[in-house]
Amino acid sequence: MKEKHTINTITSFLEQRAPLSSQESYDNSGLIVGDPSNAVQGVLLSLDCTEAVVDEAIEMGANLIIAHHPIVFKGIKKLNGKNYVERTVIKAIKNDIAIYAIHTNLDNYRFGVNQEIGKRIGLENLNILSPAKNALKKLIVFCPEDDTLNLSKALFEAGAGNIGEYDECSFETEGLGGFRPNEAANPAIGKSGHRETVREHKIEVIVSAHELPRVLAAMHRAHPYEEVAHDILPLENKNHYEGAGMIGKLPAPMDATAFLKHIKKEFNSQVIRHTPLLKDTIQHVAFCGGAGSFLLEAAKAHDADIYITGDFKYHEFFDAENDIVIADIGHYESEQFTPNLLLSILKKNFINFAFHLSKVNTNPINYF
Repeated sequence: MKEKHTINTITSFLEQRAPLSSQESYDNSGLIVGDPSNAVQGVLLSLDCTEAVVDEAIEMGANLIIAHHPIVFKGIKKLNGKNYVERTVIKAIKNDIAIYAIHTNLDNYRFGVNQEIGKRIGLENLNILSPAKNALKKLIVFCPEDDTLNLSKALFEAGAGNIGEYDECSFETEGLGGFRPNEAANPAIGKSGHRETVREHKIEVIVSAHELPRVLAAMHRAHPYEEVAHDILPLENKNHYEGAGMIGKLPAPMDATAFLKHIKKEFNSQVIRHTPLLKDTIQHVAFCGGAGSFLLEAAKAHDADIYITGDFKYHEFFDAENDIVIADIGHYESEQFTPNLLLSILKKNFINFAFHLSKVNTNPINYF
């Protein structure tokens, strides 16, 4: 039997993995068109949302389009169909089709767009090229000794205490907590007007910034106290499981020209624009889906042999400075498998539901 889900059910599942809060400040990921409470009849997955993609959704009876790139990127003041953005939005609204974008939040997701690229290149030991800054917090909370285990469990289940390949990471110290409830208080321990001293544990955990609201809600539900003593500290540590681009290693060095041919074939690139091949072989590969020239210095800092991305401008190629090979394979070409990635993620949770890969080639660039 076909499962019944709302738009919010599906988009919330995606946002648990690639939270909207992790998108870049210039981005517009999220539900762009549609009522999140509407039931979903079918989902169409695409790199871009264009009029042709909306037509495809209408034809197959899908009422939710999940695209990587947001169709609305800048503010719209009027909707009169003067350009492809307005025409696409109007057509979607007329046909009660929702449009959802999962863009830089999926780029920054450890198991997102860039890991998909790395797997298709055939790389091992994949790591984030430019880890996210200001993405981690430390939560410190004090609780009675007997409630430590229950509270810690609640924090972990809500997403706290994850460090790299380890979870349920915490640090605890023992001490004495003192307080005096006033007349309006309803204390779990002690009496109003009397100072109490309780053996308490201080629990310290790392929390991703986007997980903090959920962790704090869990903390308050599990804590026995009416007023929960806690601190939230910003951390300078980089989050090595969230950020832009990736770097990996080929199982063995590969002839440089053969490697470019491999990339060209794997990503069906009509042309690869590149700087001079500095070495006979390639092994350490940095890459970023989409427009990634901003990560060139990070690729250099990691001593990558080559940096693969799209949308390099003429003068930016000079910035290679004979330290690295720049290979521009095209924006569309680098991200074309993103719908396949989304299909894989969604089908693991929504087993008996209709997800479709768009057959529309939305690449606006042709080669002659």
